[in-house]
Amino acid sequence: MMLPQSDPLRAALNDEVHARPYQALQAPVRASYLALQAPPAERAREYAHVTELCARHGCAPPPPDASYFVADCGAFRLRWERHGEFSSYTVFAAGAGGEPFAQTAIEALPPEWVAALPGSLLVGAHVALLPGAAADFDIEAIAPHFAGNTLVGAQVADGGAAAFTDFRIHADGCSRFLLLDYGMGGRRAGRVLQRLLEIETYRMFALLALPLARAAGPRLAAAEGELAGITGLMVQQSPADEPALLDRLTRLAAAVESGVAASSYRFGAARAYYGLVRQRIAELREQRIVGIQTIDEFMQRRLAPAMSTCESVARRQVELSERVARASDLLRTRVDIVREMQNQELLASMNRRARLQLRLQETVEGLSVAAITYYLVGLVGHLAQAFKSAGYAVDPDLIMGAAIPLVALLAAVGISYVRRSVVKESRRG
Repeated sequence: MMLPQSDPLRAALNDEVHARPYQALQAPVRASYLALQAPPAERAREYAHVTELCARHGCAPPPPDASYFVADCGAFRLRWERHGEFSSYTVFAAGAGGEPFAQTAIEALPPEWVAALPGSLLVGAHVALLPGAAADFDIEAIAPHFAGNTLVGAQVADGGAAAFTDFRIHADGCSRFLLLDYGMGGRRAGRVLQRLLEIETYRMFALLALPLARAAGPRLAAAEGELAGITGLMVQQSPADEPALLDRLTRLAAAVESGVAASSYRFGAARAYYGLVRQRIAELREQRIVGIQTIDEFMQRRLAPAMSTCESVARRQVELSERVARASDLLRTRVDIVREMQNQELLASMNRRARLQLRLQETVEGLSVAAITYYLVGLVGHLAQAFKSAGYAVDPDLIMGAAIPLVALLAAVGISYVRRSVVKESRRG
């Protein structure tokens, strides 16, 4: 059957849900995991670094546009993933007998290669996947693997495994997870191990917002005090002082918006990471082991308050920004009203001046008619004198007297026409 032409994105969208498959693991297995923050400019160096390791061990290199890559290098297997703001490297090596963390999987990699990984390390973890020997869990025997720290753990995967950790960074710079397999199967064991690592990763990236929240607290308190002072002055100050208050309020709004812009992404990311932590914990399907906290309880007691702090600061920033905006609108309205009243007074003053100018103009027009008449009648008199000197019987004085009314009328009509033309032209413009 012939199908319609496929959308150009169809294959990529379909393959997205299969892009990062879990590794099939058979106990005993050692795994080491690193998550590094690297700017986009480091992406090319990441690719070159992984390609170099593959060339050193005779493995096929990743495709140039790869965001997920697995290389089987014989003594170890490397899983490289690119995420939105970090890249992760997981190393798997066989065997984890005796002391689970005495030898780690990352030791199979060249030390200089690990030290030169691009970016800054935020998460490092070692995982030991061991076959479970019995259904009862000897906490006293497990605790020494975690330097005697308080254990956190539970039965997971509907009792198919037990997971233990202390969520602490040990002397080797990594946290530790012990996973006891009671017959999960390879794919299921890979999923559980990956979920534990994702919980640790997303927990740490969610907490990146906490220092910002703590630093923002004093700034917000100072800004709220400044806003309270300005709104109090708005009630007391005279209209002449309101522009200065508006300037202070504008500066405060700029400072608040700058803080919101600087932290909104981090707070939003923390919210998303915390949601992923909650989702991954739910997917573990924990069952309590007597005597220790479950991972869910630990996160509720330790991570949830930090996330509530971040959420509270983020909400406080937005509310403060809205309050500053409302105060600015109110004060700007008051300033605009005062300006409108001043404009009305200015227009009334301009109208008064216009009427005075009109009266003055009418007076000047009368004087102009008299002056023009005087000069024109003088010209007529000179012309009559010329005719008289030429031998014509004319009386210059009589002619000048008779010309005065006619000349005055013509001058008045001419000036009136010019004034009407100017007014009409100004109205048209």
